[in-house]
Amino acid sequence: MAQVLADRRDVDFVLYEQLEVEKLCKHPRYAEFNRKTFDLLVNEARNFSIKEILPTIKESDEIGARFENGKVITPACYKKPYKLLVDGEWIAMTEDPEVGGQGFPHSVGQAALDWMIGASFAFVAYGLAGHGTGKMVEIFGTPKQKELYLKKLYSGQWTGTMVLTEPEAGSDVGNLVTSAKPNGDGTYTITGNKIFITNGEHDLAPNIIHPVLARIEGAPKGTKGISLFIVPKIWVNEDGSLGEDNDVVCTGIEEKMGLHGSATCQLTFGGKGKCRGVLLGEANKGMRVMFYMMNEARLAVGAIGASNASTAYMYSLDYARQRRQGRDLLEFANPDAQPVAIINHPDVRRMLMWMKSLTEGMRSLVYYGAWCFDRIATATSDEDKAYYEGIVDMLTPIIKSYCTDKGFEVCVEAIQIYGGYGYTKDFPVEQLARDSKINSIYEGTNGIQAMDLLGRKMGMKQGALFMNLLGEINKTIALAKGIDGLAPLAQNLEKATGKLAQVAMELGKAAMSAKVKAAFSHAKPFLDCMGDVIMGWMLLWRATVAAPKLAGLAGGSDEAAVNAAAAKNKNAAFYLGQIGSARYFINSILPGTLGKMDAIAATDSAAVDIPDDSFGG
Repeated sequence: MAQVLADRRDVDFVLYEQLEVEKLCKHPRYAEFNRKTFDLLVNEARNFSIKEILPTIKESDEIGARFENGKVITPACYKKPYKLLVDGEWIAMTEDPEVGGQGFPHSVGQAALDWMIGASFAFVAYGLAGHGTGKMVEIFGTPKQKELYLKKLYSGQWTGTMVLTEPEAGSDVGNLVTSAKPNGDGTYTITGNKIFITNGEHDLAPNIIHPVLARIEGAPKGTKGISLFIVPKIWVNEDGSLGEDNDVVCTGIEEKMGLHGSATCQLTFGGKGKCRGVLLGEANKGMRVMFYMMNEARLAVGAIGASNASTAYMYSLDYARQRRQGRDLLEFANPDAQPVAIINHPDVRRMLMWMKSLTEGMRSLVYYGAWCFDRIATATSDEDKAYYEGIVDMLTPIIKSYCTDKGFEVCVEAIQIYGGYGYTKDFPVEQLARDSKINSIYEGTNGIQAMDLLGRKMGMKQGALFMNLLGEINKTIALAKGIDGLAPLAQNLEKATGKLAQVAMELGKAAMSAKVKAAFSHAKPFLDCMGDVIMGWMLLWRATVAAPKLAGLAGGSDEAAVNAAAAKNKNAAFYLGQIGSARYFINSILPGTLGKMDAIAATDSAAVDIPDDSFGG
């Protein structure tokens, strides 16, 4: 079985041909870099992922994280690669060197993570979670807090978490009861129980830094009264040395469907009354700080979904090329015909084409989201910075929800490609499906992402952010109309984009009327339709890059010349594949999206009208 987690040619295409990331090197922030250094990073990430991380995937799934005497024991196979993760400075690739990072562009760092996450997110999460914790300290922490925690978190020497969820306060964070009592010395006594804390306890690092949401005694009810505290597993002294245990106790870990190597913990803070924390940011404004981390996490989870899809597709494609079964359809009646590789069967090709188009479109979308952060970092005006911040705001719920849903669906389709073998543990795709399912649930379920899109993002700045996003799509459509062979695809995408704008307006009006519940029952289908249109955009954008280069290699756009060039030139074959992905998705998937938009526009209220008892049971 080939160990190919991502298509390197496709990664390079998105970075250098679609996004043209080398242009970032003209800015002083990235002036020390060039394509050679970018390639070195991606090459090292690929080698590290295949040689060190991927070999842990099966063993860690079978053994899992173990809970013994209040401690979590990670799979032994994690020890060596985790040390290499720290030594290689992989966790803060895109952060400023002054705070312990390597200073790479976000888009290039995302390409490196594509390989690492594809190899095993269960493993990589132990280090990456600390990046989010470190980012909050960097932005909202005091100089002393930065001195004590930042480089340790960004290096992975210490790890971090995100501590929100309680037994009676999951997505409804405002109902949390964890309390914080001032001690008079700048510290607070923290008391409470938290659940579903990813890697809240483990043996890979000597300390774990918990950002904990709690309510200071006497603070207002709801989210307005929530503060955020830095709560180390082991207290950190003023000189940076480790002190005593901080009364943070793991009381158990969850037995999960997947991600068995990653410990999902139940934590008790202050069971003995000796848990201390320090305020991060301002009192009663903890949600503002935590949401910064959550938005980063939501984009990261979308990237995980896309990476899962890439790995599943690569495995399936390799299997379909090697597995020989059944005669060619045109030789079906010939008893002497030999079995062919299953990639020759039309239905298998349909499944692979569906997987290919989504995997490529999601890679472009995730890298584009990272590239927008690069544009923010290199903006020459406040207006330019605000523009790309708005694009990121609009895309965050799409990347998180669409890429995690479709990423899981691609993993499930991979099982179908393998047939009965795919349902067994002899091949890796069943584990990929199990590991991938959680992505649509955590960091805010995909239903919550849809509510955020409809209830908040669509109306931001009187709808200007949404219109800016549509403007970016329309730029690609206009470009494609002038390229030989792409005009029909551009027209079909233009139709879908126009209808999306119309449905958005109608659904937005319904959400502001007496039909508000009916409108929000269609929020998730609306997000899915918006995701489809954005996939069409990404794939058409790819085609506008590929088509002229293909014509150059073939000496024209004549079909016979193009096919002849593709038969003998790998680049020509790749470019032809880009046009094929756009054709398939825009001509075969988007028409169904138009029908879904008709249903959303009707805003049928059956889901919210019928009495509870009418659901049956």
